[in-house]
Amino acid sequence: MAKKKKKLTKLAASGRTLEQIAALPFRVSPEGQLEILLLTSRETHRAVIPKGWPIKNHKDWKSAQVEARQEAGVIGEIGRKPFGEYRYWKRLDQHFALIKVEVFPLAVTRQLADWPERHERVQRWFQAEGAALLIDEPELGDLIRDFAESKVWRKPAERK
Repeated sequence: MAKKKKKLTKLAASGRTLEQIAALPFRVSPEGQLEILLLTSRETHRAVIPKGWPIKNHKDWKSAQVEARQEAGVIGEIGRKPFGEYRYWKRLDQHFALIKVEVFPLAVTRQLADWPERHERVQRWFQAEGAALLIDEPELGDLIRDFAESKVWRKPAERK
C-alpha cells in the first residue's frame, strides 16, 4: 500500500489527472421510485458512492463491481459502459490530486449481511434528488440527477 501511495503522489505531483472507477448502486422501490445507495467515506465521513482505483487485469466495470461489494456489500447487474464521469480533488500526503472518476450503474439485486468494510462505513438509500444534494462533488450530484432523468435505471425494473 505504501508503494502505491508513493506512486500516486509522484503522478499527482507531475500535474497529471489520475483515474478511478465507481459504481452507482441503485434500486427501484415498490412504488417505482429510483433509490440511490450512498455510504460514508472512511476518513471524512462524507456521502460518497463506492469508488476506487482500477484493478490490474480487470475491465473497469468489473473493478467498479468489486468496489461496490467491498465498500457497500452490494451485488447486482453492472453496466459495461460508464454512464458518465466526474472530477474531484483528492487529498494526498503533501498535496491534492485531480481525479477523474468513471461511473458505472449498478442495479442492486442483493445486499450482503457481511462485507469487508461493513464496520468502517454507514450506508443508506435515498431518493435521487436527496442523494444528489448530499454529495459534495457538484459534478457527481449532476450525474445522479441525469441518471434519474434517464431510462437507464428503468431497464432492470422492466425485466422483473
